[in-house]
Amino acid sequence: MFSGLSAFPLTPLDDDTVDEHAFAGLIERLVDAGVDSVTALGSTGSGAYLSRSERALVARRAVLTAGTTPVFVGISALRTTHVLEHAEDAQDAGARGLMLAPVSYQPLTPDDVYRLFETVAGQSDVPVIVYDNPTTTRFSFDDDLYAAVGALPGIASLKIPGVPVGAEAARARIDRLRALLPAHVTIGVSGDAHAAAGLTAGCDAWYSVIAGTLPASAVALARAGFSGDTEEARRLSSELQPVWDAFSQHGSLRVIAAVAEHLGLVHPRSLPLPILGLDEAARAPLHAALADLGLGGPDTGTER
Repeated sequence: MFSGLSAFPLTPLDDDTVDEHAFAGLIERLVDAGVDSVTALGSTGSGAYLSRSERALVARRAVLTAGTTPVFVGISALRTTHVLEHAEDAQDAGARGLMLAPVSYQPLTPDDVYRLFETVAGQSDVPVIVYDNPTTTRFSFDDDLYAAVGALPGIASLKIPGVPVGAEAARARIDRLRALLPAHVTIGVSGDAHAAAGLTAGCDAWYSVIAGTLPASAVALARAGFSGDTEEARRLSSELQPVWDAFSQHGSLRVIAAVAEHLGLVHPRSLPLPILGLDEAARAPLHAALADLGLGGPDTGTER
């Protein structure tokens, strides 16, 4: 269950309220495209900006709409008590897994993070995905912590923030992680620009931002990568380079929201305030790049 392509949809807002109808439409789009799982309320899903009741609503809607497609739910929060509350709500909604990043206002120590995962995994009835996202959390796992947390009962997968440049270096890194982790703990690449390299280096999963809005493009890349077609995976990733460049310049959340808004999948100004999203000057080259790639438009909301 914790392998293949996991799509991370936006949690769109309309007038600063969760747009449940648009969110359900995004989930339906992912299921129709054939993603292997859906991860709601991750960084792309703006989980940190939503109240407990809003997050519970999103979790229920994701599970209800996804049908037989497994749904994982992000439960990160500043306090362990709140993490456990979100874990309870996600499990009540029917989540098949929980995703946890160590977020905090104060810098965290490795001991803080280990105890967090020990507590959550020990009190949860479904498996936990370890989310290493140093750009957002300002906390980086080292290999000793990967090994310690990965050995905890209930840990199912490790979401890494990318792989080294170069095929040999990437494979060596994945081999190193496999030697540290129990055999049942899968390794999933994130940072979509690294997906082709990570999958061809042997990652079990791709935890993907772009799959949440452009699932057909992500499914094609994932199939090439998982089948070992390195050349095709790299070609498909190269076609999406304008999107990766925009991610690097503006951040993936703002960019993918602009894409979803352009395609008419969500209402304008779909992000939680105070995040304003991309201005028109930044959107113009993105829209042009999408048109060049044949990735649909506001009249269709589809990928061609």
